[in-house]
Amino acid sequence: MSDTAQPVRPARPTTATAAPGSAPGRPKQRDAFFDNAKYLAIVLVAMGHAWEPLRSGSRTVTALYTLVYAFHMPAFIIVSGYFSRSFDASPAKIKRLVTGVVVPYVVFETAYTYFTRWSDGVPDRAISLLDPLYLTWFLAALFIWRLTTPIWRVVRWPLPIALTIAALATLSPSIGHDLDLQRTLQFLPYFVLGLCLRPEHFSLVRRWRVRLLAVPVFAGAAVFSYWAVPRMDYAWFFHRDAADHFGVPAWYGPPMTLALFACSLVLVTCFLSWVPGRSMWFTTLGAGTLYGYLLHGFVVQAGNHVDWAGHRWAHTPLGEIAVTLVAGAVVTALCTAPVRRLFRCVMEPRMEWAFRKTPPDTVRVPSQGHR
Repeated sequence: MSDTAQPVRPARPTTATAAPGSAPGRPKQRDAFFDNAKYLAIVLVAMGHAWEPLRSGSRTVTALYTLVYAFHMPAFIIVSGYFSRSFDASPAKIKRLVTGVVVPYVVFETAYTYFTRWSDGVPDRAISLLDPLYLTWFLAALFIWRLTTPIWRVVRWPLPIALTIAALATLSPSIGHDLDLQRTLQFLPYFVLGLCLRPEHFSLVRRWRVRLLAVPVFAGAAVFSYWAVPRMDYAWFFHRDAADHFGVPAWYGPPMTLALFACSLVLVTCFLSWVPGRSMWFTTLGAGTLYGYLLHGFVVQAGNHVDWAGHRWAHTPLGEIAVTLVAGAVVTALCTAPVRRLFRCVMEPRMEWAFRKTPPDTVRVPSQGHR
């Protein structure tokens, strides 16, 4: 998530509904902090994918790869959960789920299948909507997480329950690959945590004391990652396999679930503490992170096909820096407005023809006192 949601998008400013009590017709304001966080996270996702072919030749690259994978998808998923708090399975929200998640999943699952027939040299690869290919796992997981949101909003201990489910998943290698349920269940606590968060929690994270403390914490994490390269399998952070896949007793799964969750949560806190809260040159790109996430995979697959990592220059320090910068530039370009306009027909289709009109008497009107 190789991996990471969100890239969940709040409603576009031109179509967002006004908040209760606001002036009629006034568009809902986007929060620069979250757009900045999503953009910076998607850049890290692209860089992580660019580092994959370089891991075997560099302990430093592998350490950075491990460090980034410890928090970039958890950060995406926590933000996705935060923006899913209002999901109530109403007709309007179900329509949005279908057009914004299900349709892109079907389109990109099919597109990736055809593209990787060429890039991977597998001409007979079958299209399977039940077995997410490459980056599409996140859309399948997001669909399931969103549908279960009403449950997490009413149970008394949502996060402990989600952690228990994730821990039990590590004990169950028989779950299989349908809809990538193993990864969906193991990443579930991050989504549920996002559902539980409130604006004041993000304000606490962005205090200057937290920002200062994040410096030695991140530095320590980087040193530990370098030390752990020959001693630990970084694939634990992918959350896509049961414990026995790593050649350890099954009972390792639950404690590793808790340890990884704590580690990722600390690093996500550090990451978010450094995210600017004001509007930056890249803030508007935060609205297009799902585009960047899904589209940059084609660039990565094409690069692997031509074996760019087979050139010696790519494994030099300057080459590794160049690859990192190119990855960031590519995903940045894919988040821009022209690209979003070009692909909006498959990423955010309106599809009015596919849905029944909701009768006026079934429209929910929230009470003014409801929170």
